[in-house]
Amino acid sequence: MNRTEKLVSALAASSKAEGGIHTIAELAYLTNTQATPSFRKLLIDCAKKGILRRLANGLYESTLTPPDPSKALYKTANKLRDGHLNYISLESQLSHTGDISQIPMDRITLMTSGRSGTFKTAYGTLEFTHTKKPQAKLVDKLYFDHDIQMFRASTEQALADLKSCGRNLHMLDAN
Repeated sequence: MNRTEKLVSALAASSKAEGGIHTIAELAYLTNTQATPSFRKLLIDCAKKGILRRLANGLYESTLTPPDPSKALYKTANKLRDGHLNYISLESQLSHTGDISQIPMDRITLMTSGRSGTFKTAYGTLEFTHTKKPQAKLVDKLYFDHDIQMFRASTEQALADLKSCGRNLHMLDAN
């Protein structure tokens, strides 16, 4: 079995564990190899062949076992800032709770303990905004959304995040 066939086999097996979006390290692990420059070249070649699709730097989607499109952007967010506290907040959360009437299309706004950054992916744009708040102060103001496998801010926290980031407050619905 050549390296491409081994990768395809690993991707098919990962679909049972809701695979679909993988880091380079995960793909190397799935194929029982090291994430060497030659392995990275293999991934680039597989992307050119259509076996993989590059979503962001170091992040690939299996075209053979793609994720549920309605949850793919959330999976991507979790992979991009793995190891950091991430939660849906700002305009995305306030739209979700109905506190603003605008619905962000193909964009999710998140707070993160990691670096700020904006990532355009095949599924939409992820906008991460760094928060300096310690996790201990946030724990009571977040809840876990099992449907998307991510934390969400309470309305109170999303409003506080919106103000602390100096975002536009004009879209807030008057109660």
